[in-house]
Amino acid sequence: MNTNQARNWQRDNVQPERQQQKKIVVKVRKNSWLTKGEKMIYAFFSLILIMVGLYIVSFSSTTDTLNRNLQNMEQQVQQKKLENESLMFEVSELSKPERITKIAKENGLKIQDTKVKRAILSND
Repeated sequence: MNTNQARNWQRDNVQPERQQQKKIVVKVRKNSWLTKGEKMIYAFFSLILIMVGLYIVSFSSTTDTLNRNLQNMEQQVQQKKLENESLMFEVSELSKPERITKIAKENGLKIQDTKVKRAILSND
C-alpha cells in the first residue's frame, strides 16, 4: 500500500501543477471614449464642414474675380469719357466761326453773309 499511496500522492501533486500551468486567456476589451456611431456622426459632420468651407472659398474667389473685372470695366468707361470730353472740346475749338472764315479766305472762298454760325454737332 505504500507504493499505492506514493503513486496516489504523486498523481495528486502532478494534477494541480498541470492546472496551474494552464493559462487562462482573458480578452480585455478597451472601452473607447467614443462609440462607432459617434465616430461616424463626427466624420460625417466633419466632411460636411470641409465641403462648406471649400464652397465658401470658391464663392469668395469667384466674387473677387467678378469685382476685379467690374473695376477694370469702370476704369475703361472713365477713360472713354475723358477721351470723349477731350474730343468734344477739340470739336468746339475747330468749329469756331473765326477759324472757319480764316480757312475760307485762305482757299479763296467768298463769304456772302458776314455772319458765320457755329456748326453744332448732335449725338444722333
